[in-house]
Amino acid sequence: MYLLPVKTALIVFPLLAFLLFIPAAILTYRRHGVMAGWRTLSFYSFLFYSLTAFLMTVIPAPDRSTVDVCVKYAEMSHPQLVPGNTFSDIWKEADHRIGLGSLIVQNPATLMTLFNFALLLPLGMYLHYHFRRGFWVTSLIGFAASLFFEFTQYTGIWGIYECPYRLFDVDDLIVNTAGCMLGWRLARPLTRILPTLDSLDDAALARRPVPLGRRALALLVDVLLLPIFVLGATAAWYLLLDGSYILLGPILGYLAYFAGLPWLFGATPGKKLLLLALAGPDGRKPRLAPLLARAFVTGVLLSPFLVSPVLGLAAVERFGFGVGSAYDLMYRLVGLGESAPQLALLGLAITGGYTVLLLAFLITLWRHPRHHGLHERISGVHNVALPHKRAVAPEPVLVGR
Repeated sequence: MYLLPVKTALIVFPLLAFLLFIPAAILTYRRHGVMAGWRTLSFYSFLFYSLTAFLMTVIPAPDRSTVDVCVKYAEMSHPQLVPGNTFSDIWKEADHRIGLGSLIVQNPATLMTLFNFALLLPLGMYLHYHFRRGFWVTSLIGFAASLFFEFTQYTGIWGIYECPYRLFDVDDLIVNTAGCMLGWRLARPLTRILPTLDSLDDAALARRPVPLGRRALALLVDVLLLPIFVLGATAAWYLLLDGSYILLGPILGYLAYFAGLPWLFGATPGKKLLLLALAGPDGRKPRLAPLLARAFVTGVLLSPFLVSPVLGLAAVERFGFGVGSAYDLMYRLVGLGESAPQLALLGLAITGGYTVLLLAFLITLWRHPRHHGLHERISGVHNVALPHKRAVAPEPVLVGR
């Protein structure tokens, strides 16, 4: 019964972790300035625990195609709202006998109560150590989590089933919340032994104020936004000049994004989101010429993201929508006709040259003491970190009895 939810969580967790990685990383960098390994491990372990705890309240679930839930689980439609009824269940399961085996070891009602008590105990520990929440806030969150589980069961997983197949029990609310409160208490000795996550973050920022991962994530956001910007600029250029010099559209769009926006606002949208800014050698907002030089070097590395929309627009403009494949498009655009060997050599040369440039850039970036790439060393424009939220707002004070 308990292994199935864990196995299901092991299957679902990788996909969930992948989907949440970018949003979680953005929030972490904005909040703490760095994504330290221990904080990341703590967060993803909390994510796995939360998923497992939820699945344990709904799995195993009946097969709707073969089971009439409203008939088979008719008694589950009447919630148990009497506090303390659990003790009656334990006494009934013990067959009114007093003994270690009958009351505890071999009593299913006792084992279920212990399970409910342990279900949210880790939540209290996480709220104390990872999220730095006080005792009463932790108690309220534990109660809210338990209430969410109970309503999920009572509503048949929010309407997926016509009737509930598990019982809404007020004693579960009490026991779950008590377990969360005890978890907070048990975490107090651990917080005296383990270093705080904030101290680990501060140590990492002292070693490298602008983490490479933070810059890479900002670039990823910019790369995701760039095709939209380039296509918009190209379409505007095409409409204004009736298709003349269409290649200038994406080039100007790219330069406007990576040089014009930083010149006007001090950063690209991706860097703004990650609380980064660009500065010249004197620490001030850079001039336009160095930004253009930086954008040129960066453009070589981002050329695939620039070429793709250009090829797409060129194909539509010149050949319509009848282009059968990228291979067909390439040899028609470059004018090689049926010369497949020449096309293959051209493709290999372009791919090989780009790979060499990319490796050279990455090696230079990694070997530099502050991880400055060619675009930064040539232009003199580099990233500076703006104050993250934890540096601006003080941490909440833990309050407990």
